[in-house]
Amino acid sequence: MTGALIPAFVGGQLCPVDKLEVHQRGLRHPAVSVFVMRGDQVLMQQRALGKYHTPGLWTNTCCTHPFWGEAPHDCAARRLRQEMGLAGLVLRRAGGVEYRADVFGGLTEHEVVDIFIAEAPQGLEPVPNPDEVAAVAWMGIGELLADLAARPELYTPWMQIYMAHYRHLIFAEAPLA
Repeated sequence: MTGALIPAFVGGQLCPVDKLEVHQRGLRHPAVSVFVMRGDQVLMQQRALGKYHTPGLWTNTCCTHPFWGEAPHDCAARRLRQEMGLAGLVLRRAGGVEYRADVFGGLTEHEVVDIFIAEAPQGLEPVPNPDEVAAVAWMGIGELLADLAARPELYTPWMQIYMAHYRHLIFAEAPLA
């Protein structure tokens, strides 16, 4: 996707840069990741096959980049609505992380991520946007970790990084059994 200006660090200064250019150049930039929980289950999505990077891979509930001038919390709520059709959930910032990952096709994510957690009430089901999401699944944390260990190629690079290094932030209040 081109045309969307997102903040990125260029020469040590935050500037608006085209989203595709940010990934082509591997520029460090802000991002948000949302994990919707229901007890010990997390809402996962399989990225739509038409996505410009990591199509068809499984990942967290949703993630994106704030637009220029957009607050991270507002961005997380916007993307949860756009990708999953979910609105009105209380988003809690769980922490911040930074990572760099090859997302294939000559593209690199170098993200400074605000991680948000939301608790979904029983019975709430997403209405995914088919342009963004191919499938959804509620996965128990233990099931997710086991599947990720057995079949890492089915998951986005950032999901692998989150589970290897930052799951204590994401699942701090959920049992890992």
